[in-house]
Amino acid sequence: MTMTMKKTIHSKNDLVIKFANVNGTGSASANNLFAKALFRMGLSVSPKNIFPSNIQGLPTWYEVRVNDKGYLGRRGGIDIAVCVNPQSMAKDIKEVSPGGYVVYDNTKPLDLRLMRSDVEFIGLPLTQICLDEYQDPRQRQLFKNVIYVGALAALINIDFEVLTSLIGEQFKGKEKLIAPNVHALDLGYQYAKNHFTCPLRITVERRDNRGDKILIDGNTAIGLGAVFGGATMAGWYPITPSTSVIEAFEKYCKRLRVDAGSGKKNYAIVQAEDELAAIGMVIGASWNGARAFTATSGPGISLMSEFLGLAYFAEIPTVLVDVQRTGPSTGMPTRTQQSDVIACAYASHGDTKHVLVFPATPKECFDMTAQAFDLAEQLQTPVIMLTDLDLGMNDTMSEPLEWDEARAYERGKVYSAEQLEAMSEKFGRYIDSDGDGIPYRTYPGTHPTKGAFFTRGTSRDEYAIYTEDGAEYVRNMKRLLKKWETAKSYVPAPVIDNSGKGSDIGVLHYGTSMAATLEAIDYLAQEGIAVDSCRIRAFPFCKAVEEFIEQHSTVFIVEQNRDAQMRSLLVNECEINPKRIVPILNFDGMPVTAKFIQQAINSRLDINKVTPIRKNTTSNKAEQ
Repeated sequence: MTMTMKKTIHSKNDLVIKFANVNGTGSASANNLFAKALFRMGLSVSPKNIFPSNIQGLPTWYEVRVNDKGYLGRRGGIDIAVCVNPQSMAKDIKEVSPGGYVVYDNTKPLDLRLMRSDVEFIGLPLTQICLDEYQDPRQRQLFKNVIYVGALAALINIDFEVLTSLIGEQFKGKEKLIAPNVHALDLGYQYAKNHFTCPLRITVERRDNRGDKILIDGNTAIGLGAVFGGATMAGWYPITPSTSVIEAFEKYCKRLRVDAGSGKKNYAIVQAEDELAAIGMVIGASWNGARAFTATSGPGISLMSEFLGLAYFAEIPTVLVDVQRTGPSTGMPTRTQQSDVIACAYASHGDTKHVLVFPATPKECFDMTAQAFDLAEQLQTPVIMLTDLDLGMNDTMSEPLEWDEARAYERGKVYSAEQLEAMSEKFGRYIDSDGDGIPYRTYPGTHPTKGAFFTRGTSRDEYAIYTEDGAEYVRNMKRLLKKWETAKSYVPAPVIDNSGKGSDIGVLHYGTSMAATLEAIDYLAQEGIAVDSCRIRAFPFCKAVEEFIEQHSTVFIVEQNRDAQMRSLLVNECEINPKRIVPILNFDGMPVTAKFIQQAINSRLDINKVTPIRKNTTSNKAEQ
């Protein structure tokens, strides 16, 4: 149905399409097929799966963004809505930008109350086509999704051969399913061709924007990074959205950690009875010299806190991956948030500080996972990698994952049997002989008579001997602070992006806020507002982070939580005046959008009457 338009959208390779489905109907596979087809056409594509925490029956959405500029964050706004779920149709239609399209099942007439005069409605009789074509109810449900993908191929000009090729790959080994799926695609394609002017005003065409990039989710990259990082043991308890980290680790271990000759598995994966047991297993394995890790989310962090304190105080290398979700309590388990920053930084009771790393891409998930094992052993302390559901569970375009075969693991300060044999003095587990706060350790059984010590979580002296002497305790805690200062030179450095114009406006961001923040900065530059940015990649903070704040009179920080948790860390650890850092906060469970950030910065600049600095065409990017 065509209506008089007040506004039209004409775009090529610049669109946001949102599929509205019902959970449990098989739509995820079809929607993923759509996104992969665009990727195969060489387009920059960013899919986001938005699903409920129940098994089936509630609304689910799948948002796909395409653009030629390589933006991978959410833009904000919907150009095409594919409305297959009557439950959410009113909301879905309302979200479409003026001049956009609503594709819907018109087997039954659309409620006139849902009509809008500023969007175009395209009716596809999906249910009727399925009723005419298939007898089996499950086939009718599944193939309806494939049919609308076929229709979209005609409507926005997707290469049909790419879709059929992907179908062939998806059902390799199940060849009898290929023809029915291709037929369903063709049903939708031919209907759209015969009933509408194709393509629409919003179209796609082949590009070479993909290059050597891959499409992968962060959890898979973490699992592979753990294998390459030397992990041989994982203790875990299932929790959304981290479960697929261990599943990926297991998958790659089966391929890469099985002895070719004997078939012996050179890894151990133990599903514990709860999160407490999981982290306990990891600490025990790490104490014995293995590289071990676990993965969890916010509720698991709460349960693991006491053991994290033990690992901090006993100085046992421990790697923990926290795939954050919306909290507090069980919150919204299938929505994203940067909500565990404070909880992880100071996990456990007493005076504890944990090393945190913040990846922003699947490649960084891979690289930082491997690096986390090095850091944990070099610093002899827990290292927590904070990713989130958005990065962890959504496919993202990424640089290829690469590994230098000549790279050696950094095991830190570990005495060998030969060193212990040559030692004339008494071994002291917690003696700071180098002045960097990091003592030497031994692996159990290294030497028959030397290097043994008793690991405890209670206060002890430099020789690991129990004591309640206050002076001994203070000396030990001060040494741990010295180690904390040393850690600043080990952790990943921030990424500084200067506008090159001497801007007085700076933006701090971290993790998955990166993509939308950098896009928002481009939008601001188009308005004549130059903005410098600093992406925080680790805690403790490097000196460069403090210097960035000092160099700008107006500093914003983009966070996906309510309480500006990273800002609190900066204020607390760097003794910065809270008024110096203006929070931009998004915490609705959805990934933050570029337009939201742009509007928030504009609004605050207007309130404070900050004079915009004109954009310079040059850009100076550097890692400090």
